[in-house]
Amino acid sequence: MDIEAAGGAITGGLIAGAVEAPTGKAGEGHAHLCSDCGEPVGGNFCANCGQPTHVHRTLLHLGEELLHGVMHFDARIWRTLPLLALNPGRLTREWIEGKRTRYVSPLAMFLFTVFLMFFILSFSGGQAMGGISVESRLTSARTSVTELKASIAEAEADARAGDPGAEGVAAGLRSGLMAAENRVASLEAARTASPRADGLQSGSWQAAVADAVHDDRVHIGFGDKKMQEKILHKLANPDLALYKIQQTLYKYAFLLIPLSIPFVALMFLWKPGFTLYDHGVFVLYSLTFMALLGMVLSLFVRWQGWFFDILETLAVLSVPVHMFIQLKGAYGLSIFSALWRTVMLLVFCLFVMTFFLVAIILLGLGV
Repeated sequence: MDIEAAGGAITGGLIAGAVEAPTGKAGEGHAHLCSDCGEPVGGNFCANCGQPTHVHRTLLHLGEELLHGVMHFDARIWRTLPLLALNPGRLTREWIEGKRTRYVSPLAMFLFTVFLMFFILSFSGGQAMGGISVESRLTSARTSVTELKASIAEAEADARAGDPGAEGVAAGLRSGLMAAENRVASLEAARTASPRADGLQSGSWQAAVADAVHDDRVHIGFGDKKMQEKILHKLANPDLALYKIQQTLYKYAFLLIPLSIPFVALMFLWKPGFTLYDHGVFVLYSLTFMALLGMVLSLFVRWQGWFFDILETLAVLSVPVHMFIQLKGAYGLSIFSALWRTVMLLVFCLFVMTFFLVAIILLGLGV
């Protein structure tokens, strides 16, 4: 497990916990003076400065504070998560309208989720970033060969039955079958190959990248010669390059917020009554959902097969559906208004993510 990633996860939880306002019920506790400002108090918190009435001084409570800071282990998280997944429009609207004590704040949710996501990615050893084992890829390639052979048999049967386009389909499938069989052969050779001198696993994506760099098959199409050499030097050690990119990604993930808010605001220029704060809440909850979705996929990525394919398809489809539901509910839009804004938002997301990822890769590689 990556120690720096673990530290990042704890730091993210503590940051998220720090921005969460304490909550309590009026009338609880015993009347006395606040230990911080000296004002009389009669509940769990001082009405003047917010200091808790009961100041704990036990080691057990210190552990409870750490658990709460890292996990937000209270009832609000269980009220927030179901709404974030199933009714994000209501969650966004209620937070904007001031109904906040029952939910975890959007900023706290985003900060902690991002740190937790990259902690899971580091803990999984890069599985979600392409580090699938040779054995898993070999199984997937063999399955593709079997499916292609069945499809070719069907196309040939249609051709014999007189279907004019079936022979062309069969020819295309045969080309795909040849590529799939070559892939199986290369993976089988990689599985039985002798250990590499550089310590990389034969057939892995790391070995493929390193070999491409060493064989001068990687060409950088931008920057001066010095910049290109610097990038190639980092890519020659793919694990280190990936680690640097991951660390840079979670350190600068917060930049997605200011990058996204203007595009959301652009869709509501002629619709009064909404502020940049409202759009910021929308962006934070939306990004949090996407991060949670990424975490779910990363937990199942090592089990390649029909189950992961179905899960991946559902995850991809859930993105526009979630955007539509959140837009319609948060802004009180009609179905048509929410639909065209969802399409625009998907285009904006593609632009922002492309720009953001290119910048992160360049920063991660030390450019």
